[in-house]
Amino acid sequence: MHSVTCKRRNRKFVGDIPLMSHTAIDRLVTLFSKLPGIGKKSAGRITYHILDTSPALAQTLAKELMGLHQAIKKCGTCGGFTETDPCYICSDPQRDKSVICIIESAQDLRIIEEGREFKGLYHVLGGLIAPLEGISPANLSIDKLIGRLQSDEVKELILALNPTVEGDTTALYLQKTLKDYPVEITRLASGMPVGGNIEYIDKLTLSRSFRGRVKV
Repeated sequence: MHSVTCKRRNRKFVGDIPLMSHTAIDRLVTLFSKLPGIGKKSAGRITYHILDTSPALAQTLAKELMGLHQAIKKCGTCGGFTETDPCYICSDPQRDKSVICIIESAQDLRIIEEGREFKGLYHVLGGLIAPLEGISPANLSIDKLIGRLQSDEVKELILALNPTVEGDTTALYLQKTLKDYPVEITRLASGMPVGGNIEYIDKLTLSRSFRGRVKV
């Protein structure tokens, strides 16, 4: 028992991945499986696909990952990920600057854009209010949103938040906080199922949700 303990103490780790007892394949499978939506089997398929193809794929992938955080930044206006600041949406003169769509994450922005229904601007909160997880309004970019209401000619805010407990809590907080501002606050129509996630909503349903949004 003592020898086993000593071996574990002397083992080298990358994060929580032991280096001495795993092959390069095992380590890569473990890393891939830490990504959202990827289990052990999918991680294994990805790893072996990389091994079966030209080394150029692995080299290009490694290069892109290494430079990702240097190339991508957050837009100083909306909070979305971009290579230029402000992002191409915020700087587009053809966008409707009177409407701001409030979303949880930058990924939601990409998904909504793919639907080609919404022509306004965005504001990424960076999360949802979740007291049990220690996420309070102070952790979200609500102050920046208020600043945009004071400086921009915004007429409508669309709450495109997931219909979950956290999403509803955040929406209610925003309604109370922004009630004194001269803006109309709407939510996406009920085409989105309760407990659903924007990430998994088909484009047609999402499009109808925008068209049928209701005042709150």
